[in-house]
Amino acid sequence: MIEKKAKIAIIGGGVAGSSAALYFGQLGLNVTLFEKDASLVSGPPWCHLHAGGNLYREISDAQCITLLKQSIDFLRFYPFVVDYRPTVIVLPTTDSSTPEALLPRLELLTYEYKAHIAKDPKNEVLGKPENYYQIYTKEDIKRLREKELPKTPKTSDEWMVPVAKNIDLDKVQFPLIMVQEYGLNLFRLAAGAEMTLESLASVTLHTNSIVYNVQQNVETEGWNISYVKDDESHTESFDYLINAAGFRTGKIDDLLGAPCKSMVEFKAAYVSHWDGCEGTQFPEVVFHGERGTPQGMGQFTPYPGGYFQLHGMTKNITLYEDGLVSNSLVSCQPRLGQDFLDKIEKSWTQEETEKRTKAAIEHLSQYMPAFNNATVGSKPLFGAQQIPGDDPTLRVAEVSFPRERYARCEIVKVSSVLDMIDAIAKQFVELAYLEDNIIGKREFTDTIHLDEPSLRKRAESVALKRDYPRALANRNISEKIL
Repeated sequence: MIEKKAKIAIIGGGVAGSSAALYFGQLGLNVTLFEKDASLVSGPPWCHLHAGGNLYREISDAQCITLLKQSIDFLRFYPFVVDYRPTVIVLPTTDSSTPEALLPRLELLTYEYKAHIAKDPKNEVLGKPENYYQIYTKEDIKRLREKELPKTPKTSDEWMVPVAKNIDLDKVQFPLIMVQEYGLNLFRLAAGAEMTLESLASVTLHTNSIVYNVQQNVETEGWNISYVKDDESHTESFDYLINAAGFRTGKIDDLLGAPCKSMVEFKAAYVSHWDGCEGTQFPEVVFHGERGTPQGMGQFTPYPGGYFQLHGMTKNITLYEDGLVSNSLVSCQPRLGQDFLDKIEKSWTQEETEKRTKAAIEHLSQYMPAFNNATVGSKPLFGAQQIPGDDPTLRVAEVSFPRERYARCEIVKVSSVLDMIDAIAKQFVELAYLEDNIIGKREFTDTIHLDEPSLRKRAESVALKRDYPRALANRNISEKIL
């Protein structure tokens, strides 16, 4: 029996905080979301689902199976964020492994995907299970090189044509592997979350608001939260606190005296523009490699208009010296160096933007020589990421509960957010905030209908206000992969 409408405070409007506010606000709880920036979802860069963890050879099969399930949930929850294009996995000739070594895991994931569909046909969101992955021999790639570039690719072969025309056949191992690993658009999620939360009467959205103190309310067993907005200080009382402050999560832990063990890693992805291919739709292409070496993994993520987001897991591109730090004995908050904080809170220098973006272009053009004429497209996408525990390779984490009526969000990948919400919902059931039949249910999200022109306009506005090209707020024309 629900006796009263609980007041929920959420600190941090990134993917975790915004999703929790949207979910619990839809259920009618009284939710207040505090975000220090002017808009939502402005944290570290992300660009794709992890529908099986195929980008990470080093993680366990168990983590991959979890990522597959979470990706299906995320895609169903946020369909307006998805860019329906596949990902091509490539092993360079310099890599110590072989493409064949990836196949057992892909078979396992295909089996798991079929099982999810058997449980609920609506889980068929990654295409047909028999097309979850496909292999392309050298002969296949040579054949596709002779095809015309399709304007709106629909089949796997059509998506592979631009890769076939641009990849250096002598620098990569065969077969190449195409996986139904779709893209995600950060700016569309920011826009859609804002539009939805603004429409919910049960949600109060405080942007440009900084929480500076949290104290337990002895009478109610809840929390008193003090914050500054519009140069005025306010204090409000809440029944439950969700800490979704991202890489600043430790600051809230310190206020509460909560136990902790975590790391923070600074991350950056580089935006390039490839003249002459504005009308070509590429899949994402991932070149495997050993992290931290000159041949570290490279990621080539397409956007409309000839823009590409680039990662290079080398020390002069994406990985930074001293960019991974742990919490100390005296504070839960890992301390990044001032140069990283300056990037996050102020801006990048033009010199570093040019240097690292050009290094990323050079890294990818090892395998796609024509890409060498790409140029800097904008400042990098960047931010810092919280990693719970002490394992920097961890890819699956959701939430912990170190204090009564307190949840600490610990997602490492955006697709973990629904499992995080389910775990918090279980606490809400125990506290009689929600009925016990709500766990895992998402049906109400089918009622969220965003007007596409309005969503696109808002997403482009978010991108432009953050000094990024409006093209990064859009997705490819194709809506389905056959």
